[in-house]
Amino acid sequence: MTPHDPKADLHRYLTSVRDTVVWKLEGLSEYDVRRPLTPTGTNLLGLVKHLSCVEFEYFGPTFGRPHGEGALPWYDDSAAPNADMWATADESRAEILGLYERARAHADATIEALPLDAPGQVAWWGDKGAVTLQRVMLHVTAETNRHAGHADIVRELIDGQVGLRRDVGDIDGGDAAWYREYRDRLEAVAKQAQARQG
Repeated sequence: MTPHDPKADLHRYLTSVRDTVVWKLEGLSEYDVRRPLTPTGTNLLGLVKHLSCVEFEYFGPTFGRPHGEGALPWYDDSAAPNADMWATADESRAEILGLYERARAHADATIEALPLDAPGQVAWWGDKGAVTLQRVMLHVTAETNRHAGHADIVRELIDGQVGLRRDVGDIDGGDAAWYREYRDRLEAVAKQAQARQG
């Protein structure tokens, strides 16, 4: 068995899910990447903007490595509510994707420069903010995966596209007709279960 490098493994998982998030925007209009498809406003471009702030902050100030981006909306008290979760009409897709690319590069430089046990301090975690690079890598990978799941659902609502990557659909079953029947069957089962409980 070939020994694994834990840092390289963590970085590979983070890189993979980052790529998935970006892929979810491909081929969509400006409207579709911005449109809110949940009652709380979840939208694809907003997820990318939020994850940019996450990476800049967790892999920057946490380890004393300034990112040079100025005030980011995630922790800018003067920003509009949830400003990190949506893009204004004046913020282009290219600008938001560029922000994410810079955030990733800054995070990757931090990951490359520090050992897994490097100490850091997450200021917004208060007295529980003492961390290591390993913990931050796990935390950011988990958060990015969570938002990739949101992106997957939002993208499915827009045009039916699902999956982990372009080459991995990750969905068992068949074509659109099969899924319509499947969904209708699940709806019927949910109603039956509700009737039995009520």
